[in-house]
Amino acid sequence: MLRTWVTDRFGLELPVVGAPMAGVSDGRLAAAVSAAGGLGMFGVPATAAPSWVAQQAAVAAGGGRPYGIGLMAWALGEGAGLLDAVLDARPSLVSVSYGPFGRYVEPLRQAGIVVAVQAGTTDEARAAEQAGADVVVARGGEGGGHGRAEVATLPLLQSVLDAVSVPVLAAGGIAGARGLAAVLAAGADGAWVGTAFLGCAETTLSDPARERVIGTSETGTAYGRVFDVAQRLDWPPEFGGRALRNAFFDRWDGREEELAADEGAPAELAAARRADDFDTAYVYAGQAVGMVRELRTAAEVVGEFAGAEKLLSRFKS
Repeated sequence: MLRTWVTDRFGLELPVVGAPMAGVSDGRLAAAVSAAGGLGMFGVPATAAPSWVAQQAAVAAGGGRPYGIGLMAWALGEGAGLLDAVLDARPSLVSVSYGPFGRYVEPLRQAGIVVAVQAGTTDEARAAEQAGADVVVARGGEGGGHGRAEVATLPLLQSVLDAVSVPVLAAGGIAGARGLAAVLAAGADGAWVGTAFLGCAETTLSDPARERVIGTSETGTAYGRVFDVAQRLDWPPEFGGRALRNAFFDRWDGREEELAADEGAPAELAAARRADDFDTAYVYAGQAVGMVRELRTAAEVVGEFAGAEKLLSRFKS
């Protein structure tokens, strides 16, 4: 068995945490990942209501296994009551990242919740440790969804492991046993995995969105702020998003100021999402998307990571 801080702390079979992908991972996916032996999480969208958090937490906790919730620090001031809803739910783990996260760490820890912070640079990892985070997630620029893109996972992980004394999870580009073995060999306590689950029926993605994911190669993503600007979201500008490249992104990439002033763009994007038109609408995904080749269950995805133990056993004396 692969035993690390994260498996021992949460009673997991594998050191795999399902990334809290807001808008993709809800309580159903979180419960499925946890039931399979990992730690499932769901992400809280900026527009979510506290009642939604409570509902999804009940679903995630339904199997009696530990689970986690992901929060975006920049959105907590807007979403009145979200932090209280999370505190009431008492998940095993809460990730609070992207924005002024420091003020939320201690209230979560006082409630007995393990706190993770995602970091895209070594300085961010140090800041997370200084703020009292129990675990740092070293998230490389290959990762899907939002974060920094300045440093790739492997160089970031090596630097963060040398810089902090708290446990470290690796995120970005890890989609199977080989990736998990690599980061464990480097010294990480586990992998924070998102894109590998995008082909799963337990996500909230529509069938056309999943088909788009499965049909995309490893070079088919793009990083930037186009989709955030089009939606008028207040993401801090240093945190762009990696998504499947499409015609809408290519049209506006590098023209974000014009996009911010374009009155028709938000409605165009919203209409495309309703119509499952992914030449315009977005699907956030990382560079590991080329490894998502078929529809699978969350249990099958988690189970595939077990092969890391055999890979690592080659180096035992």
